[in-house]
Amino acid sequence: MHIGFIGLGTMGLPMAHNILQQGHQVTGYDMSSEARAKHLANGGVDASSAAEAAAGAQILITMLPTGDIVRSALFDTGGAAERLPANALVIDMSTIHPMESDAIREDLDARGIRMVDAPVGRTSVQAESGTSLFMVGGTATDLEHGRAILECMGDVIVDCGGPGLGIRMKIVNNLMSTVLNVLTAEVLTLAEGLRLDRDLAIEVMSETPAGRGHMSTTYPARVLKGDLSPAFMIDLAKKDLDIALQLSAAVDIPLPLAHVAEQTYETARAEGRGHQDWSAIYAMLREKYLNPKTTESSKF
Repeated sequence: MHIGFIGLGTMGLPMAHNILQQGHQVTGYDMSSEARAKHLANGGVDASSAAEAAAGAQILITMLPTGDIVRSALFDTGGAAERLPANALVIDMSTIHPMESDAIREDLDARGIRMVDAPVGRTSVQAESGTSLFMVGGTATDLEHGRAILECMGDVIVDCGGPGLGIRMKIVNNLMSTVLNVLTAEVLTLAEGLRLDRDLAIEVMSETPAGRGHMSTTYPARVLKGDLSPAFMIDLAKKDLDIALQLSAAVDIPLPLAHVAEQTYETARAEGRGHQDWSAIYAMLREKYLNPKTTESSKF
């Protein structure tokens, strides 16, 4: 196939290379002449503009840092939309605001160009090895049209259920991983501040929900089954959290995320959930914020 590729950075360059290795023609564009030179050395075709990268492409891939840059690459003067064939498919692998993605899809559709959002769920290490994970939002037809090219770059392709849902999945995924990163740093800092061996603390927590994650331990056992009977009560979780906060204050190590969590547990107790399982926090938040009469989530 003839593939256009815009964005030959840390992720895009090895992905384009993996497509080349499967025998496809890849015409690549990046604002960096050094990146284009590397793509050329990999056996790709160098384009001098986004429009040139798109000329004659059956599939155009964009892997760019922001929604504004994706829009510019597609629609500005010299942009890909100027020369992209009407029957082409755009696969946007960028991580951008879902509403920006929706607007780009609408503007492409007005030009007779189809689009799927397919942000990446792994890192540059997997981009190089061709084992990326893609969270795909698009029609079933468009996903199947792009699947062979996605399979050149990744080994897990997740159909997220329709246009726009891939990028929404990516944002939710990154919310959890980025916040957990901060919590992990807070916890390990406190562990060292309490004179614990850090590696031993990691070993212990890797065998409990702390390290294994609630999504694969406590939630399937209780709240995801609609069961709020306590394996570990909210009252007890709140008690243990308070002890940790007291300890952190004693050794002068602030735990900002833990303080926010403490407020949520206190809200649950005030609502009479103290004797429910600690996974009932999810049930509480769903009840508060997913009430059809009050939610505005359909806008997004």
